Amino acid sequence: MIRVVFMGSADLSATMLERLVQEQEHLQVVGCVTQPDKPAGRSKRLTPCACKAFVTQAGIPCLTPDRVNTPESLAQIAAWLPDVIVVVAYGQFLSKRLLDIPTMGCINIHLSLLPRYRGASPIHAALLAGDRETGATAMLMDEGMDSGPILMTAKTPIRDDDTLETLHDRLADLGADLLIRVLPLWAFFKVKPTPQDPKLVTTAYKIRKSDGLLHWTDPTDFNLRKLRAYTPWPSCFTYMPEDHKEHGKMLKILTAHAEPIDLNREKVAPGTILEVDKRGILVRTADGALRLTRVQSEGGKPMEAAAWLCGHPLTAGEVFVTPPAPGAKQIVAFDRN
Repeated sequence: MIRVVFMGSADLSATMLERLVQEQEHLQVVGCVTQPDKPAGRSKRLTPCACKAFVTQAGIPCLTPDRVNTPESLAQIAAWLPDVIVVVAYGQFLSKRLLDIPTMGCINIHLSLLPRYRGASPIHAALLAGDRETGATAMLMDEGMDSGPILMTAKTPIRDDDTLETLHDRLADLGADLLIRVLPLWAFFKVKPTPQDPKLVTTAYKIRKSDGLLHWTDPTDFNLRKLRAYTPWPSCFTYMPEDHKEHGKMLKILTAHAEPIDLNREKVAPGTILEVDKRGILVRTADGALRLTRVQSEGGKPMEAAAWLCGHPLTAGEVFVTPPAPGAKQIVAFDRN
């Protein structure tokens, strides 16, 4: 029986933790390490993450340290006598002392095909780059960021209609399947670690809210990929036109599609509103146009664009504003198509 300590805090972590607990033939989850309870909702009541809520109900010991590398935390983890530590979106770097505790090492499930997209936002990055395929990687952890040798991978195509939400959920299930397969193989020396090729490394940086700002001077296809990559979080947005009564307010763009236009006729600046009708809001981009079909005002509710226009009238010729976004960082700036 393989004694497993699980470390994770995101929703996808809970998906994999539940699968581990269900797999009782070769594995036993003897402890869980996750983040401390955080304020949630309007009441700001301290609320446990999904991992802690699950193990509390399942009767599995749980540790929630502010800093996992303290002597006290290390002593508790070592007391659980883990053969292996599984790490999935935990949110803190692990010291060498922690990595050395389990006899079989620490295994991380990372939702990309390493070494492509090391870092905090691999799913966003794959969608934004227009990749046709992604997957999950089981990696033996070292002291670097997602730099350890690869044990096994699993792949899935990226569909044309995938958003961050749909691809995230599919990868969570794929990663759980991969984890269940790789642990007994690693325990019985049936899989060999393969070093990552440093020449193929790319990094997916941590996303900020400001990264969702749409730049109308970007190509239509890139903006569509950005919309898929940032839905539902951090979401894409623009700002209301200068002469509008709501100038300066944010407008979230929830759904949109490309629409062909006569580029010779529509010689106007990107961001210019070309049409406003029951089909939505047609906006000029660098090389074409986007039809905005579902939007959300700052502080408002998601609405079909046609219904939203009844309370927020716009006219052709007005220009959506794209101010500088301090601190915004592009995840990737290339297309693999």
